[in-house]
Amino acid sequence: MDRTTTEWNFSLNVRAGILAVLLLALFVGLWEGLNRAPILGGGGELSEYEQLMAGADETASVPPPSAIVVRAWEQLSDPFYDAGPNDKGIGIQLGYSLFRVLTGYFAAALIAIPIGFLIGMSPLAYKALNPFIQVLRPISPLAWMPLALFIIRDAQASAIFVIFICSIWPMLLNTAFGVAGVRQDWVNVARTHELSPLKTAFQVILPAAAPTILTGMRISIGIAWLVIVAAEMLVGGTGIGYYVWNEWNNLDLTSVIFSILLIGVVGMLLDLALGAVAKLVAYQE
Repeated sequence: MDRTTTEWNFSLNVRAGILAVLLLALFVGLWEGLNRAPILGGGGELSEYEQLMAGADETASVPPPSAIVVRAWEQLSDPFYDAGPNDKGIGIQLGYSLFRVLTGYFAAALIAIPIGFLIGMSPLAYKALNPFIQVLRPISPLAWMPLALFIIRDAQASAIFVIFICSIWPMLLNTAFGVAGVRQDWVNVARTHELSPLKTAFQVILPAAAPTILTGMRISIGIAWLVIVAAEMLVGGTGIGYYVWNEWNNLDLTSVIFSILLIGVVGMLLDLALGAVAKLVAYQE
């Protein structure tokens, strides 16, 4: 990349950053201006209902950004407090959710990547397993929840199973696609050098298919983070999904919006982490 191209990309990034900040400021400004809570009784003390509804009357709208910033500061200044089963800090709730997501996700990777390798390398395995994949893949992960609760009889394990079942398909299919797409010339060269099938798989096919496999893993982590919120709303107890639902039941819309934004930030960080790993395994012919 020459200097002119580098300068152009830098200029483009700066301008895009400035535009994004301006759009954010405009959006937040409109949100704040259109949703300011009315001052009741000339600024007198608010009733309990008005406090629950972000300081507004019965026709209150969405809490303004300033109220959400205040709530975020309250939650993030002490994220790991534990005042009982229904009152835990946001850090503890996120910790439970991340534990479930990562446990189900890596369990899925242990199953999906070897099977994807097998399907990609063997037309016989592909034809034999493809009907099962096509039937099971379209099933919504949450549709498995009642069966998981009945068989496993444990809410946390059932949530992990739901993450497992939603993570497995993108990794399996991308692995099979990546392995099947490795150039036959390279495999033939490996045979010419009398490499064993295991060495061919690890030294030739795996490096070439790694970017596609990582793409599947990146898709899976995004789906897993989406599904855990819904799963925890169903199973209850702990987790960011349960936190959202519990705050809604408490009519605390400010906390609901804060947790929604936090879910988005954590999902972005998970995607960035997998994106960084994907760059490390970029394959050069």
